[in-house]
Amino acid sequence: MEGAMTEMGERLLRVGWGSAYADDNLDPAEDLACNGDLQVLCFDALAERTLALAQVRKRENPQLGYDLRLDEFSQRFFPYAARGLKLITNMGAANPTQAAVKLAQAGKSYGLKIAAITGDDVLDTILETDPVLDEVNCPLSAMTGKVISANAYIGADGVANALSRGADVVVGGRLADPSLFLGAAMWWFGWSPSDWSRLGQGIVVGHLLECGVHVTGGNYADPPYRKVPGLDHLGMPWAEVFPDGEAVIGKLPDSGGMVTPNTVKAQLVYEIHDPARYLTPDVVADFCQVTVEATENRDQVRVRGGAGTMRPDTLKVLIGVDQGFTAESEVSFAGPGAYDRALLCQEVLQSRYQRFYKTSCEEVRFDLIGVNAIHGRATPTLEQPPYEVRVRMAVHTQQRAVAERVAREVEWQYFGPSGAGGMRSQIRPFLALYSSRIPRDQVPVEVSIWS
Repeated sequence: MEGAMTEMGERLLRVGWGSAYADDNLDPAEDLACNGDLQVLCFDALAERTLALAQVRKRENPQLGYDLRLDEFSQRFFPYAARGLKLITNMGAANPTQAAVKLAQAGKSYGLKIAAITGDDVLDTILETDPVLDEVNCPLSAMTGKVISANAYIGADGVANALSRGADVVVGGRLADPSLFLGAAMWWFGWSPSDWSRLGQGIVVGHLLECGVHVTGGNYADPPYRKVPGLDHLGMPWAEVFPDGEAVIGKLPDSGGMVTPNTVKAQLVYEIHDPARYLTPDVVADFCQVTVEATENRDQVRVRGGAGTMRPDTLKVLIGVDQGFTAESEVSFAGPGAYDRALLCQEVLQSRYQRFYKTSCEEVRFDLIGVNAIHGRATPTLEQPPYEVRVRMAVHTQQRAVAERVAREVEWQYFGPSGAGGMRSQIRPFLALYSSRIPRDQVPVEVSIWS
């Protein structure tokens, strides 16, 4: 697939985004694969919580730990890969090798080459070096619980390498979100791994795409101030990229949502700590001179002006520590007096916690959902009691037996204040996540090809 050309005869790159997290809807991605005139389609599937859950699955079964949508991914998108569309994803999660093996089996009938990018698993190194954890400013060895995972955020080099070796599908573990796109651009245009200016602009484009429908109006609607059409069928974005990294961001014309300078700017600043020094595995990107302009075409916005300097000597590492279990239970009250009955239920649960569980739990919280579950003590004083309230109790404990008993406490409130109903409870492993940094040369990234 050759792609469009500039006036100087240079090839443009057209990249679509198919997924922004592990449970994302893949329908808009297939619309892009079918109608987007793409060379590349990227699927981001990882967040800190997502990787933690994948590590839990891998701990239970060493053959698992990859994205739960992997079968759907291959069934829906391998036919397009067989026609020349490159697929890039971090759906390998905690187990990219097994993900690649599974995808290679699915890709045999299509004659596809599958590349696995490994090396982000740095558990052994982290256990040896005992780094200081950013969140608590103390060494890892000071934490209670067994360290079960450590994944470094790796960059675009492996993606570019895999594509240059003829891979049709590239799957990795903790590939940094914008690096999925940047690796494709490096391969397509031949950008050097030290071309900091182009890499910086590429990170801008990758960052705009990485949250999927955010840039097409998702997470933007705030009536009556900001209205977004077609929220019920939001389209995923595409980017048409020029050789210098400048890009036009757009969406399919029949999809919902909108691409405007304001939706692009909202995503541009999303989760950016320092716009002058946005640290990525590939480059320290500078967003300060980025310009965002509407084009003559509806739902298309031109982005230029990103810059960059030499990439960091270290990589961020996400470290998972087994710290027991969480138990969470809820019950509802509705109708006249619901708020007072919910308060009474909460008082009963607090009293029983103090009596039976305080010494065996590390953390506890009691919430009234619909009243103060999000803002807690900062919640404004109620002007009128709500008609329905849901009581929630959650604890963190090292002992599963304690978690199981706490989960039943709310159930027993069926025989507490009048009208309790709709009880729900769950017990989950508690994998605490901490971050640190590791020297880049201690992360041995490798690319393996299956065909």
